[in-house]
Amino acid sequence: MKSKELTHYKRRHRKSVLLNDKEISALELYCKRYKVKNQSEIIRAALFKSILEHYDQDYPTLFSKQELAKLEQ
Repeated sequence: MKSKELTHYKRRHRKSVLLNDKEISALELYCKRYKVKNQSEIIRAALFKSILEHYDQDYPTLFSKQELAKLEQ
């Protein structure tokens, strides 16, 4: 990639997440077990996997769900 393209993908926006004791323990245990050194990478991957799955399910259609159900019969 060219340096101009790399700056386009540079992470400049920060978000914070609060975790309870069980959540942080699970995350730390997972990272220790699978030798993950970058916890933010694992969180980012899980987050965007979920987002993309929802996008796949919620894509716009020409017909309502009821109309599609009638067509499938």
